[in-house]
Amino acid sequence: MKRAYIVLARLIAALVVVQVAAIAWGTFAMLHDIDNGAVITSDTRNFAQSLHANVGYIVIPAVALIFFVVSFFLKIPGAVKWASIVFGLVALQGILAGLSFAAPVVGALHGLNALAIAGMSAAAAQRLRTTAPHDASSAETPAEYAETKARTRRFGRGRASV
Repeated sequence: MKRAYIVLARLIAALVVVQVAAIAWGTFAMLHDIDNGAVITSDTRNFAQSLHANVGYIVIPAVALIFFVVSFFLKIPGAVKWASIVFGLVALQGILAGLSFAAPVVGALHGLNALAIAGMSAAAAQRLRTTAPHDASSAETPAEYAETKARTRRFGRGRASV
């Protein structure tokens, strides 16, 4: 379960990167079409904009929901908290997207919230990766954890003593 949690958290961050690329591609494709004489209406969509919409409204929320559910099966402090934050930010992202059509300035918040989703999901994966296991389903043994902790003290955080 720990590995699933980490993979799902990293997948959410990666999907946000896909979102950024898709909306940039869609915007520049639309500008290219305008430069070539196309008339853009409210019904105009290109592949990249459709990709952005589908990944944003279907794929990321589904992965975030699975991530949230998986967090309850871990017996590691903070796992549910971090998954809840990511899930809440994903829900807020959908709301901001909808509001952006009525008030385009809200689109800036939509973009900033996307960065928050990527950052928090990556942080959730990293925090769990460096957290002590508390359940039998974890792949890391207590001896492996102690070795990792000792190595972190020696090399990871400056001048910490052993």
